[in-house]
Amino acid sequence: MKHAKGKLFAALCLLLMLFVVLGPYGDSRVSALDSSTYRSLKLFNEVLDIVEKNYVEDVKQKKLIDEAIAGMIKSLDPHSAFMTPDQYKELQVDTSGTFGGLGIVIAMQNDQLTVVSPIEDTPAFNAGLKAGDRILKIDGQITKGLSIQDAVKKMRGPENTKVTLTIFRKDMKEPKDYVINRATIKIKSVKQNVYDGNIGYIRISAFQESTADELKKALQQINAKGNNLQGIVIDVRNNPGGLLDQAVKASDAFLKSGTIVSTKGRVKAIESKFVARDDGTEPTVPMVVLVNEGTASASEILAGALQDNGKAIVLGTQTFGKGSVQTVIPLEDGSALKLTTAKYFTPNGRSIQAEGIKPDIVVEMIRPPEGPENADAQMLREKDLRGHIKGDQEQVKKPVESTTKEEVKKPAEGQSQSQGKDKEKTDLQRDNQLKSAIDILKSWEVFKRTIKS
Repeated sequence: MKHAKGKLFAALCLLLMLFVVLGPYGDSRVSALDSSTYRSLKLFNEVLDIVEKNYVEDVKQKKLIDEAIAGMIKSLDPHSAFMTPDQYKELQVDTSGTFGGLGIVIAMQNDQLTVVSPIEDTPAFNAGLKAGDRILKIDGQITKGLSIQDAVKKMRGPENTKVTLTIFRKDMKEPKDYVINRATIKIKSVKQNVYDGNIGYIRISAFQESTADELKKALQQINAKGNNLQGIVIDVRNNPGGLLDQAVKASDAFLKSGTIVSTKGRVKAIESKFVARDDGTEPTVPMVVLVNEGTASASEILAGALQDNGKAIVLGTQTFGKGSVQTVIPLEDGSALKLTTAKYFTPNGRSIQAEGIKPDIVVEMIRPPEGPENADAQMLREKDLRGHIKGDQEQVKKPVESTTKEEVKKPAEGQSQSQGKDKEKTDLQRDNQLKSAIDILKSWEVFKRTIKS
């Protein structure tokens, strides 16, 4: 056994030295391990030996090493992770847009499993889960200390099977159980509509493998349905992000030229810059991008690209602020590392990390008075996640600035009652942010003169 431990220690040292010298994401400079690193590896080997020999139950060496690696990567930031072969397969399923489960995006906040965003038209969304909800239990098991990967595994399962989530929400007096039927989640990431005959509307709910193609079809359908389009609303509220290449392609669909996004990291080989190309199909009408606290990552790339290039007005509330790029690195045994390797920057060089996109026009959402279940949840942002990568301006507390700030007040009781239920049936009467965007586009010439003056 002692000989085997010595071989393991030697192998760990050799592997670490090869990684430092050869990459895969390092430079070509030869770097030797210092004595403190050798001492740390020796300590790891000693602890592993003690646990194997003395722990109350028999435990496999591979499990211990896998958990040690997972803990090391988890300590870096909330988005880096070590994935077992099964977890890696789950990630590949996620980006394909089809999987069995609830349709919910989660993160860790203060070691508590927290909802970032329920995905539209999924069991979680239809059950009434909200951004900011704390998931205290899954099928009666306390989630404290549970990894995100393990939580996802517990929530997924065959169609028409049930899972019970114990949820605590701001303004709830006590936790509540939500019994949700799992479904085969087939996410159509792009939807479209035309309002008042000449205002196009595109909803992008996530960035997955088919998003760019879906977006092209949506733009074609809007052009076919619209009567002399006057403008387009691009809705990325509660869009948790997804694939970087799809965010770039989606942004390119609206831009004839200019930088879309750039990424910068410690390693030069990872740095990149994406530039729009004119294919003659880009919309030429004014556009408004709708954002909120649930607009994250890839959707912030799109909003930032259109804002900085002067192609669209951004309206809503400040976005989530996830401005880091995760690279998935497959490993030999089928596992993988999801490692934060870079930050991304908008065309004007703004880092979004822990800051988010600040709207040109701030419009808070007015929730319909449907009872305490629909009370505003405490929205979760990147800067709230424990261990997040600090933003460039995070140490300097500044008020949210905007080119224009639109103050929206709740209607008086009499006014609300006189309008009746019929008015609440339409999208515009339920969604004051969307209505504000459409009003701006319908009076674009007046709006432009107001901004210039």
